[in-house]
Order: sequence, then structure tokens, then C-alpha cells
Amino acid sequence: MSAAVLTPDQRNRIQRRTVGILSLGQVLGGVAFGATVSLGALLAKDISGSDALSGLATASVTLGAAIAAIPLARLAGTRGRRLALTAGNLLALVGIAIVITAAAVRSFPLLLTGIVLIGMGNAGNLQSRFAATDLAATAHRGRDLSIVVWATTIGGVAGPLLLGAGEQVGRAIGMPPHTGSYLFSLVAQIAAFTLYLVALRPDPLLLSRDLPETGSFAGAVERVDRPVAARYAIFAIAGSHVTMASVMAMTPVHLVNMTMAGMHHSGSMSGSGSAGMSEVDVTVLVGVTIALHVAGMYGLSPVFGILADRWGRLRTVLLGQVVLVASLCFAMFAGETPWGVMVALILLGLGWSAATVAGAALLTEASAPALRTRRQGRSDSLMSLSAAGGAVLAGVILQTFSYAGLAIAALIVVVAIVVLSPLGKR
Repeated sequence: MSAAVLTPDQRNRIQRRTVGILSLGQVLGGVAFGATVSLGALLAKDISGSDALSGLATASVTLGAAIAAIPLARLAGTRGRRLALTAGNLLALVGIAIVITAAAVRSFPLLLTGIVLIGMGNAGNLQSRFAATDLAATAHRGRDLSIVVWATTIGGVAGPLLLGAGEQVGRAIGMPPHTGSYLFSLVAQIAAFTLYLVALRPDPLLLSRDLPETGSFAGAVERVDRPVAARYAIFAIAGSHVTMASVMAMTPVHLVNMTMAGMHHSGSMSGSGSAGMSEVDVTVLVGVTIALHVAGMYGLSPVFGILADRWGRLRTVLLGQVVLVASLCFAMFAGETPWGVMVALILLGLGWSAATVAGAALLTEASAPALRTRRQGRSDSLMSLSAAGGAVLAGVILQTFSYAGLAIAALIVVVAIVVLSPLGKR
């Protein structure tokens, strides 16, 4: 189908259909990602026996996304979004199977290999938000992008909330501990693969390249390149993501350590042994906390998308930094209580959402069409790679200092994003 013969109404209908398909794909993909975020650190700690090494689980997710981001972006640039997204789904499917096998044979290197592949699949999920901008009208780019981001809420929240049910199912059929929820992830990834392969036609990126030179659609706007603003957008996205990922990665371990310490204290004081929360209760607490965090990440993304369209991309990025500061303050001063951790994680997700939605819109409009997919791939790769390093350091900081010390370290990155924000105006 050639865009040259399409009317504006036809383009709008194709765009609405594309956003709907991408949104449904994000719902399905979010299930796998939510389960991995919740269980990866716990599996790593259980198999390795070390809090410091538990950070390698989240690091492996982000490392996988960093490795695959540029190749998937190049695949999208040459063959379209449909093949890039389905390739990501296949990688995630293989990764889920390997994680379950690693838990069964108690192999830490094999576990990290599987999580890396799941992360590579998540790189495809990340590119869905850029796919939503390929045919978007300029005035609605932030909104369309944020709708696809918002759709991840359903799967991302459902994944952690399915931990309890997943454990029961897994135990009933003899699966290793902390792996039952991956059964749901496996089904969801198969459904997402089928959806993209069959329904994502015409391909939005390939169709956008035939858009006429005039008009309000994505293919006809922003022909002038703004490299300084684009580089700042990449930095703001990566910095906000590493702040979120480093704190979030260690939250399950911190909650387990905090709860077990409280149980030990209660038992020693009362002489009643380890009375208190059971292992399943602790798992549910972790799942609920991460679910609230994921809800914060995606639940209000349409609001931030509309703000980015109407209030400005850079202002919305800075709003995200203000919310991140509030989150880190809760982690510093109330991080030894379950409610304090929950509030911190909700705000952490909200700040991430505002900064990354607006930052992605800024990156797209600051890049000439010929450079967009390349820079989008680089942005996703840098975002994931920096988060991988941050997750590894987060495990060391948590073990050496405390949860509050981790929040202080993350605050340094937020300050840098604010200080360099004038570059986003160039």
C-alpha cells in the first residue's frame, strides 16, 4: 500500500489500528517482563546465595535489551517494524524456557543466559513506542506514543500479581520454586508473536517512508536535524531509566531482607521462632510492591504524553525529575517500612514515565527522518546498557551501605539531568 494514494482519513484509520495492535502486544509482552522483574533477583539470590550477585539478574535483563536494541532497530529500518517485533518475541520465548531449565538444574550462568534473552525480547517491546510514532500526526505524537506505553500497565501489573497463583500452579506440576509464573509468560509471548506476525499490516515504518512531503503526518515533518537536543534526549532517557532500574532491581531483595530481619527480631523477642510472614507472604509482598511500581510506570503515561504535546517535551522531562527526587526521598527516609517502599516505588514509576515518554518524543522530533531509527536504537541500547551497569552497582551499594545509600547514589544522576537540561532547547 502506498501512502501517496491514501487520504488523511485513511492514514488516521491505519494509525489508530496500528496503535491498537501495538497496545495489545504490549499487554501481552508486559506479563513476561513483569514476572522477570519480580522473580529474577529472587531466583538469582536463591541459586547464588548472594545479595550482591542478585543484582546480576536485572543487569542481565537490561544487558540483553542493550545488545539487541541496535540490531532490532536496523532490522526495523530495513525490513519494517513487524519483523523486528516478532524477532524480539522469539528471543523472549527461548529465554523463558532457559530460565525454567536453569532453576531446575540450579545453574547460575544458565539462569543469566535465559534472562539476557528475555531482555533481548524486551528490546522489541521498547521499540513498540517508537513504532507508534511512525504514522502519528505531529500534534499527537506524544499521545500516541504514551497510549502504547500505557498498555504495558495491564501486563506489567498482572505479571507480578500472578506470582502467588504461578507458584501454586508450578508447585502442583513439579516446577522449580519461583518459576511457576513463567508459564503465563510463555503463553503471553506466543500470543504476542502471532499478533504482530498476522495483524501488523501494513507495516507503519515502511508505509511512513512514502508519506508526501507536506502535511501534518510524521513522514512530512521535522526535516531539520537537531543533534544536540537529540543527544540530550538520549541522556535524559538513559539517566531516568538507570535511576529507576537500579532502585527497583534491589527492592525485592531489600523487602525480603527487611521482612526476614523483622521476623527474626520478633522470634527472638517472643521466643516463638520465626512466627510472622511465611515465604509465600513475602513473595506476595514483593509482587504487590512491584505491581504498584509498574502501575506507576505506565498507568499515567497518556497524561504525560498529552503534557508533552501541550506543555512541552523538555518541561515534562524536568517534571519527571522532580517526581524522581520525591521518590528517592521516601526511599531514604521511609525505606525501612513496607509502606515507605511502596510509596517510593510508585513515585519512581511515575517519574520514569514522565521523563521517558517526553524524552522519546523529543528524540523523535529532534532527529531527521533518515536518522530516527538509528538514534532510537542507540537510545534503547544506551538506556539498557547503563541500567545493566546500574543494577550491578546497586547490588554492591545495597550490601555495602543500605537502601538509603542506594537512593543517594541515584540522586546524583537526577541532578545531572536537570543541570544539563538547557541542551534540550537547542
